[in-house]
Parts: sequence; C-alpha cells; structure tokens
Amino acid sequence: MKLLLISANRERSPYPVFPIGLAFLAEPLKQAGHQLAALDLCFETDPIAAVADAVADQRPDAVVISLRNLDNVTWPESVSYLSSLREVVAACRGKATVILGGSGYSLMPVEILAHCGADFGLVGEGEQLLPRLLDCLGTDGDPAALPGVVLPDRSSFLPPQPLEAIGSPDRQLFDVARYLKEGGMANLQTKRGCPFSCVYCTYPLLEGQRMRLRPVAEIIAELQGLVTDHGVDYVYFVDDIFNYPPRFAEQLCQAVIAAGLKVNWSAFINPGFITPQLLELMQRAGCDAVEFGTESGAPAMLKSLGKSFSVDQVRSASQLCHAAGLDFAHYMLFGGPGETEQTVLESFRLMDELVPTAVIAMTGIRIYPGTQLAQTALAEGIITEQTDLLQPVFYLAPVIRDQLAELVTVEAMQRKNWIVPGLEVNVSPAMLEAMRIFKVRGPLWKMIKRLGRSHQHPLAAAS
Repeated sequence: MKLLLISANRERSPYPVFPIGLAFLAEPLKQAGHQLAALDLCFETDPIAAVADAVADQRPDAVVISLRNLDNVTWPESVSYLSSLREVVAACRGKATVILGGSGYSLMPVEILAHCGADFGLVGEGEQLLPRLLDCLGTDGDPAALPGVVLPDRSSFLPPQPLEAIGSPDRQLFDVARYLKEGGMANLQTKRGCPFSCVYCTYPLLEGQRMRLRPVAEIIAELQGLVTDHGVDYVYFVDDIFNYPPRFAEQLCQAVIAAGLKVNWSAFINPGFITPQLLELMQRAGCDAVEFGTESGAPAMLKSLGKSFSVDQVRSASQLCHAAGLDFAHYMLFGGPGETEQTVLESFRLMDELVPTAVIAMTGIRIYPGTQLAQTALAEGIITEQTDLLQPVFYLAPVIRDQLAELVTVEAMQRKNWIVPGLEVNVSPAMLEAMRIFKVRGPLWKMIKRLGRSHQHPLAAAS
C-alpha cells in the first residue's frame, strides 16, 4: 500500500520534539512492502493546507496520523490539541483510509476516534500491529479480531499486546537537522515500560509495567548514525527513567565511552538509583545535565503521589550533582492529593537548600482515565463518571485550590532559578524564542545561570 504518515504534533514549547514514534514504525512498514511518505506538521504554517496537498500529491491508500499529546498539560493556561486533530482527519477522510495512533491517542482511544471520525485506531505499540491491520484491510479480514484495533462502531476492543523486542527508528522520512537546529537536540529511546507507581502517570498504561530493554549494541549503532549521518552533537534520552535498571545504565555508558562518540546528552533520572560511580560514568559518557521528577519536597506529598524515593534521597542525589559540577533541574508538581500551604512551602524550602540549576514547576495535575489519581478525583467528587476527560481536567487539592496559583507565583518570583510555565513566571513564548538565538544544546533551563535575568511576572509586565 501507499501510506502517508502524519505527525500531528505542532507544539514547539519549550522546543519541538522529533516524531520518534512514527520513526519506529517506518522500518517494519518498509519490511512489509509498503511505500512510505511523511508529513510533519510541526513546522507547517498552514497545517490543513499541507495535509490536503500531501494527500492530493501522494494519493495514499491509507493515512496514519500520530497524536503525541492531547493537550499542553498546563494549568490554568491549558490548550487542547483535539480540534486541530479533527481538522487533519477531515482533510483526509474520504480520500484514504484514516488510522489514528500514538501515545496521546492511546490514552482515550474510543473517545478520540469518535470525536475525530477516523476509520480505525491503534492502541499501544504499532510496530507489529499496524502491518497486521494493513494486511487485514488488504485481504478483507476482520480488523476487530486484532488486539489493540479500535473501530468507530465499537465501545470496546481487544487489549494490545506489548512488543517483546523493540527495533530501531528510521528517521530518514523526517528533518532531523531542523529539530537539532530549533530544538537543540535529538531524542533517543533505550527502553519501554515503567515498573513504578506514580499516581498520575500514564507510562505504565501506555507501555506496561514490565520493562523491556533495547540491546546496547543497537542503541550505540543508532547513536553513531545520529552523529555521523545527521551531525547530531546532543541527545536527550526520552526514557521515563534513564538510570533504572542501574546496571543497564552502566553498560550503556560504558559502551558510549568505548565507542568514542563525541556527543553530549541529558536524561531524566531517579534520585533513588544514583551513585557517585554511576554519575561519574554518565559524565564520562557525555552527560552534562540531568533532570529529576521529584514533584515535591514534602515527605507526605512524595507518599501521596506514589513516588519511589525519599526526601533524603533527593537531597543526596542533588549533593552528588553539585560535587560533580553537573547541571541539574528538579521538576515540581503542585496541587496533588493532600497538598496544603505547608507542603508547598516545604518544597520551596528544600529547593532553597539544594540550589539546583533550575526548578520547573507545574500547578495542578492532569487527570487521565485509568490512573490512581482519576480514582481519587472520582471518590472526592472532583470528577464524575460523566466528566469529559478528553478536555484538560486538573486535580487541585480542595484545601488549597483557590490560593495555589497565587502562592506558587509569589514564592517562585522571589527565586531566580524557578520556572512556572502555567503561571508564566520567568517564562513566555517570546522568551523561549529569544533563548534559541543562543543556539543552546540540550535543555533550555541550562541557560538560567547565564542569563542572570531579574525576576518579574510577565503577565504583570504586560498589563
């Protein structure tokens, strides 16, 4: 079949993200004999016109649309991406079979398919499932018999089956150089699955709790190709947690060192699984920054959010970064079950003590079906069975809901290393665009110590 692969993601804040999910699909589709073309909407000024032109030019038998996120996951300035997805589907419908997939789609597949009017949906990993669906369509088979395939007239589907072996992405259909230029890095995935139990997280829902590791040799070959073929000099490991399992992280770092690859990188790491030896190995392999999904500095909130580590482990991991001279950021997530003014202030005090390069804070927690947070919100009456979670709905602890935004804003504005995107404290679209002039490699938060900017509320400055 002739296939048109469309990456629907248009979000460029804080940087555009290469469509790695579609890149993973490319090789198995080629091996199945399909002819591929791609359209990346991230850089299109008129995305719907671009879709219409691509469909007219390519005349595909099927269009595969990947949805990375449902919205920008930011409160109170939330933006849904579903209306634009619906327009993309409408531009293809009637001209080719339209198939939806991607991590965002898999969160609420039945509802999104009904909302957008596509022909089929794919839940979970598509490397094996999509070729099977296309073969089924070509032989008049029954798509409903395939695990993970959603049909418009069905309210249920067979559960998807996770891949046993993860392949390597084929990036040739997409503009790697532009993502490096405008995003400052390439992305690379070494594993799938998450065995942890954060109450808000969708990773276990999307990838399963059983961790599946890619062979280290394949990862090194991919990294070598990024450096040699695309001129990549900075990589972000998109794994939920880079340093778990610790032995796998050690083996990968040792392989990068042995290969002599001249590339810097950063990743999310868990403070409970970091040692001086591993951190030293990571730096020798090119790591120049790490991010911690800490979420809170209050012990009660770490427990409430289902985190796997303690405040003491957060403190120890931060001290190791300081000793190693490594830039590091802590991500904070305010407003979860049990949050109070006291726990918010505990988080600020801990960050004052640890002095990270940056603190990136979000207020409110996006509620997704299937998570423990959704169950809590339902039990507390924050949502009901009829609540439309396709649109951004956030959990904010009732006791602090009305004062959370003001409290976080006031406290964050007193600290020069805090960034609060949803409240536009020390960040704005214009600021991000200006920072790209510096051709930063890696996370933009690394620029904080260089900018030395005064802290004022952008919204107040504009009023």
